[in-house]
Amino acid sequence: MSKIVILDGYTTNPGDLSWEPFREFGELTVFDRTPASEILTRAGGADIILTNKTPLTRETMSSLPGLKYIGAMSTGWNVIDAEAAKEMGITVTNIPEYATFATAQLTAALLLELANRVGNHDRLVHAGAWADSADFSFTDGTLIELSSKTLGLVGYGKIARRVAVIAQALGMHVMATSRTIEKHLASGEMQPRTAGADGVTYVTLDALLRKSDFISFHCPLTKETQGLVSRNTISRMKDGVFLINTSRGPVFDENDVAEALRTGKIAGAAVDVLSSEPPLPGNPLLTAPNCIITPHIAWTPKETRQRLMDTLCENIRNYLSGKPCSTVI
Repeated sequence: MSKIVILDGYTTNPGDLSWEPFREFGELTVFDRTPASEILTRAGGADIILTNKTPLTRETMSSLPGLKYIGAMSTGWNVIDAEAAKEMGITVTNIPEYATFATAQLTAALLLELANRVGNHDRLVHAGAWADSADFSFTDGTLIELSSKTLGLVGYGKIARRVAVIAQALGMHVMATSRTIEKHLASGEMQPRTAGADGVTYVTLDALLRKSDFISFHCPLTKETQGLVSRNTISRMKDGVFLINTSRGPVFDENDVAEALRTGKIAGAAVDVLSSEPPLPGNPLLTAPNCIITPHIAWTPKETRQRLMDTLCENIRNYLSGKPCSTVI
């Protein structure tokens, strides 16, 4: 039987779900959080380690000779040195696509919040602003009707495709770009401004930046996408554009985005991710105007976390039966 250690189980399961199904695989120990200084002590003797954000470096793995399997409790696995794991014969798996619906749902919520400013109006009403108004209808700032506006999607995987369906239901025009779309456009296999079967228009990144009223980011964090939203790309956007980021925080150069919010070049931003989480006190988006920040909650609905745990359990079962799936390298 295996010895399984979960290094940081709290965010995945703060107590409303059950780890019991994992006990069928062997001895299970669950820690809510594990500081780097205690990883070796807690994981010593484990052949299976599960982690969400607790880093597993080459040095750490080399000090755990019995380690055979690492399960990332997330889609991203950047906290794990997967190359080192491969060299050491350690299998690494992730949880692909478990949060598609939940992330698209939050993206839609942020889109609607930027357009209707529901939270702001609710706060003002409770503070007495409507009661003090001379009129039956009280508004703070200009609200936006989304119908006929253009939403640009940077990255066009399953989450973005779900967002496209929601946006189209609101009457929006949707454009999308991705590495694959750019490649097809460059080769002539696809023509810009030609809607696909899904009603989405496939364009280059430059065209998307120039034409979108709202831009939502759904791309992975790579060398190419780190700092993608910077002074250079912002300068090519429409004046008064709105930005949404539910992908990875470092896709935004936060200093440049904050500056564009201050000047009004960006009319509003809504992000669920930051470059450092929890945010450092000096993060410029914390004090930027017209910036909505949610604390990395897209993946946290109970149903979504249950799906994550079910998939994680299945990943371990497949690994132990000699048929590993969802391997990352």
